[in-house]
Amino acid sequence: MSGRERRPSTSAPLSDLQGPVGPAFSRPKHKRTFTGFGPQEIKSVEASIPEPAREAWSKYTPKPFSTVEEFQRDTIRHVETTLARSLYNCDDFATYAGTALAFRDRLVMDWNKTQQNQTFSDPKRVYYLSLEFLMGRALDNAMLNVGQKEVARDGLSSLGFRVEDVISQEHDAALGNGGLGRLAACFLDSMASLNYPAWGYGLRYRYGIFKQEIVDGYQVEVPDYWLDFNPWEFARHDVTVDIQFFGWVRKYQDDDGKTVNVWEGGETVQAVAFDVPIPGYGTSTTNNLRLWGSKAASGEFDFQKFNSGDYESSVADQQRAETISAVLYPNDNLDRGKELRLKQQYFWCAASLHDIVRRFKKTKRAWKEFPTQVAIQLNDTHPTLAIPELQRILVDQEGLEWDEAWELVSKTFGYSNHTVLPEALEKWSVPLMQHLLPRHLQIIYDINLGFLQYVERTFPKERDLLGRVSIIEESNPKMVRMAYLAIIGSHKVNGVAELHSDLIKTTIFKDFVKIYGPDKFTNVTNGITPRRWLHQANPRLSELIASKLGGYDFLKDLTMLHKLEGFLDDKDFRKEFQEIKYANKVRLAKHIKDTTGVSVNPSSLFDVQVKRMHEYKRQQLNIFGVIHRYLAIKKMTPEEKKKLVPRVSIFGGKAAPGYWMAKTVIHLICEVGRVVNSDPDVGDLLKVIFVEDYNVSKAEIICPASDISEHISTAGTEASGTSNMKFVINGGLIIGTCDGANIEITREIGEENIFLFGNIAEDVEELRHAHLYGNYQVDPALASVFDAIRSGMFGDAGSFSALVNGIVDHGDYYLVSDDFASYCKTQELIDEAYAKQDEWITKCVTSVARMGFFSSDRCIDEYAEMIWNVEPLAPK
Repeated sequence: MSGRERRPSTSAPLSDLQGPVGPAFSRPKHKRTFTGFGPQEIKSVEASIPEPAREAWSKYTPKPFSTVEEFQRDTIRHVETTLARSLYNCDDFATYAGTALAFRDRLVMDWNKTQQNQTFSDPKRVYYLSLEFLMGRALDNAMLNVGQKEVARDGLSSLGFRVEDVISQEHDAALGNGGLGRLAACFLDSMASLNYPAWGYGLRYRYGIFKQEIVDGYQVEVPDYWLDFNPWEFARHDVTVDIQFFGWVRKYQDDDGKTVNVWEGGETVQAVAFDVPIPGYGTSTTNNLRLWGSKAASGEFDFQKFNSGDYESSVADQQRAETISAVLYPNDNLDRGKELRLKQQYFWCAASLHDIVRRFKKTKRAWKEFPTQVAIQLNDTHPTLAIPELQRILVDQEGLEWDEAWELVSKTFGYSNHTVLPEALEKWSVPLMQHLLPRHLQIIYDINLGFLQYVERTFPKERDLLGRVSIIEESNPKMVRMAYLAIIGSHKVNGVAELHSDLIKTTIFKDFVKIYGPDKFTNVTNGITPRRWLHQANPRLSELIASKLGGYDFLKDLTMLHKLEGFLDDKDFRKEFQEIKYANKVRLAKHIKDTTGVSVNPSSLFDVQVKRMHEYKRQQLNIFGVIHRYLAIKKMTPEEKKKLVPRVSIFGGKAAPGYWMAKTVIHLICEVGRVVNSDPDVGDLLKVIFVEDYNVSKAEIICPASDISEHISTAGTEASGTSNMKFVINGGLIIGTCDGANIEITREIGEENIFLFGNIAEDVEELRHAHLYGNYQVDPALASVFDAIRSGMFGDAGSFSALVNGIVDHGDYYLVSDDFASYCKTQELIDEAYAKQDEWITKCVTSVARMGFFSSDRCIDEYAEMIWNVEPLAPK
């Protein structure tokens, strides 16, 4: 470290006032502290403010707009003064910017009041740590949550703009990739809507995960420049934290004979806070999402190096620091990528913990109250380093005894597990951690020692158990098992669907259930926010439901949807429901035409699979099924073709940059689409579409337009899934396996309203074993599909050989062949059901009516009660 002075972590003291304050005396100057003030300090500041200042402040405090004229005044003011545009060069983008800034002003007023209210009341707060927050667009959400969309629509219309065009100017916030990040976003919405005092903590990725382009049928990754104009974030340049990497640990005994560990040397990177307001629906509570950006602690530019002609290295420190928050999930196929990922995780955990501890210290409470004031939720294993980091802060910096500190740590954290796939349970090599985080590795070893001693005392005869549950895996090199550390350091561990929670207790974590007892493990089935996924994505359906239920209260209490079953025989309701679905399909068909050039018929059955590309999600099973259908159509007579239900198969999703097999599946989908969509024998009977760069905004167009959606993971691999919920609440049906939340959706909506197929989780291991050691035959219909691929029907057969061989020769780990016949048969049942439109609509309406359980509001209430022990704080 250079001789630069570190900022103190506690707030700077208020100027100590002696003697009188009044007109003859100047007002005390309080230094702005990046920590803000505690409740006691605010009262003394308030008492010192002179009356004229107080009057002026209350007179000129901005008021939120509520009429069309006030909205137009705020928007035009921002276009003119913030953007320096005028009436003559105000286009859609400038109008978006002005509108967004007008709504941002509104949110900021509520945001300030919310934070003040939380500071004064000093309740227990929730801190939600997630490496992803897939927020989508903010303007439409803000309009709906503050109840001013119609005001904006009318105001923009009289200025000559359509609200839809203005909203579409916004970039999606590129802070996530899949369901994990979207769940975090839904949870933030619910926590604000239910008035829970909560903060989200994440990383501010400069280039997102990547923008996906399809070039010649292949995925190409390019940067996502989503931050070019982002009115929704506030840079807090005064809220910075120095984060240390590398170095060594010096150990010595102080004057009292106590052992002290000091982490020294290495390099320092600075974390800078960026805050995003998160509005609740139908409440003025506006919570905070704090994202950390990285910059060089030494400043952005080295003048000495520059002046001596070393131009490249004058900015090298800054470039190295900025890579930490450049990209979500840097490709970790290389060692440097692994180091960068671990750096990212520590950087974000350390900055967030520093912030949380600082906020707690401001209240002047005793350390023993820490778990009664702070609940930290780990969204999957990525933030697990927060556990040793909090222990380090309490022991090394705050001087607590080890056992006392560990008790506080283990009462503070909750851990949500999102996967049963062993490869997704993070492990870091001991040499890497020793190099990057030497003090944390020591702490992890000490945590592990204490834990293993406890296990040995409790189960003295079971020596094998110690190796199985140790945080350190005795492999070569040794590895740190992050999921085990998360379990040991948390007071509650939850799965995210009933099957998933049962599976983690009986498979990957069964030894821990034995050690801790079943009470430590619980289930909170995932949910989605109806505000975005029904009200915002499908406004006409939301309006139709509101007209039948007497208002929009169902958006805060989704269980009210059950009343829709009373309208199953209402002809007008059914007709309108059907018209809304058709209009949504027309909208998607237009998007497909605009982006791919392919025309699809909205009367066809829209069959959709949009999600992360991964072998366990089995997009390959779907595209093999499409090829099977294509081959069948080619053999049909004209009479048979007339009876067939036309179908559009729609795919979308990103493959991780280093995941070659998932990229091969995308390539196959694109090649099949190229052949099928231009085949005159097939015409409108089958179309295959790949939607490029799938994101939240595209999901908002796709979900309301689906007739059937595919959730076809190998049983026992999908923790929950939340897109299944989004499709059903928008009146689409599911084809799926008995996996994740599909099981609970089936229980709620009834088996007659979902198309289930395939093997169940209990049989998967047996089948895999039989593939490797038994007499394994590929399904004959699937073998014909493979023959077609090998014949070069869809371009170079060599491109797809690994995909085919994985199933034919290498054990078919994801059981594509075992489930293929069942899958194709179920697709035929779907064709038959769709042909009977009257029965189909009954299924769709019944499904929507029974989806009340799957609200993220219900999830947050369950977390608050079972895990966090927090209460809502009503806005003042």
